[in-house]
Amino acid sequence: MIEAELKARVHSPEAVMRLLDERAEARVEVYRDTYYDRPDGSLEKAGEELRVRTVHGSDGTRTVLTYKGATVDEDSGSKPEHETRVEDAGAAHAILRGLGHVEVIAFEKRCRNYSFEAGGRQLLATLVRVPELDGTFLEVETLVEEDELTVALEDVRAVLAVLGIGPEDLTRETYTGAVAAQRA
Repeated sequence: MIEAELKARVHSPEAVMRLLDERAEARVEVYRDTYYDRPDGSLEKAGEELRVRTVHGSDGTRTVLTYKGATVDEDSGSKPEHETRVEDAGAAHAILRGLGHVEVIAFEKRCRNYSFEAGGRQLLATLVRVPELDGTFLEVETLVEEDELTVALEDVRAVLAVLGIGPEDLTRETYTGAVAAQRA
């Protein structure tokens, strides 16, 4: 499946939050993301990602292992995504290290997630704050087959427009890159 996703910088987070609160109930969660690569950096060079994410929320804690393939749409940065839940976060990290992967970067994301339907598809909108970065971001995404990507991205753009987010607000900047630059 392809994660059809657009990300934007939000200039009026309170206004966007109010509009999203009208659509769905928010799930407030804290993500602890750790990204891995091969020692030669070949995953990053190929535009791929390997991540262990532990999510802390009001309904408990869960950990997911995610692999994202190379970008299939340059304008949006949308990528194939494969994700599975793991029972033991420590074991997930140990397995990746045991396979020779090295930790590249780890950071926290404070998220307010909204799941809802628009354009006949399930969407996830997430307001994101990364403590190390200035500003608030909004991600809107849906999982689709590759042949649906163009239409799905149009649906995502339509939701963003309703939320007051225009094309000028979109960004392809990654959290990993921004956090790494901030730490440098």
